[in-house]
Amino acid sequence: MPLPVSLAHRTRTRETPCLPLLPDGAHQGLGHGLALGRVHEACGPARHRFALWLVAQTRGPVIWITPDWGIETLNPCGLMPFVDPARLILVHAKRPDDVLWSMEEVLRFGTAPLAIGDLPGLPGLTPVRRMHLAAENGGAGKGNAPLGLLLTPGMGGAQGVESRWHLAPDHRGSPGRWRMTRLRARTAPEQAWEVTRHPDQPLPRISASIKAA
Repeated sequence: MPLPVSLAHRTRTRETPCLPLLPDGAHQGLGHGLALGRVHEACGPARHRFALWLVAQTRGPVIWITPDWGIETLNPCGLMPFVDPARLILVHAKRPDDVLWSMEEVLRFGTAPLAIGDLPGLPGLTPVRRMHLAAENGGAGKGNAPLGLLLTPGMGGAQGVESRWHLAPDHRGSPGRWRMTRLRARTAPEQAWEVTRHPDQPLPRISASIKAA
């Protein structure tokens, strides 16, 4: 027996605002993007490039938090083709816990549309839950909620994240190719894509959808 119209209407939910991962027309099959007001995870050898693709889809300052003992730093000259390095505010944390605390504070304040935390290991479930709550509250009265992105080593595995993505270079054929895999998402299945950047385009485009391993 069908539900009355009034009851059916009550069960509808609003669509969650998202941040596109790639430019319009370049992200076929990815859905609407990464949900705002939530914390996501990127892993794999090209995870920093994944983060920069997200930065390119935002406006305003982006907070990038890293441990101060790391030996790798972002190269401004390498960023200029598709991201203005002046938009990045780099924070160097003394301890791994300080990376998580800084992420939570940035998300709670809600001024920056994107906060990135480069972690040496996997965070606990409690800090991730706190960051989710901070991101949700960070958009109150300020427009869209911010998005948090955790960069984790290896295959990742942070508990409680909204989605987990793996990005690795694809060395077959010409340069500028990657294999991107959505390892986990609350509302989408595991899926993989081939991503290609043409020499005359600063940002890549989906070139094929493939089965995830």
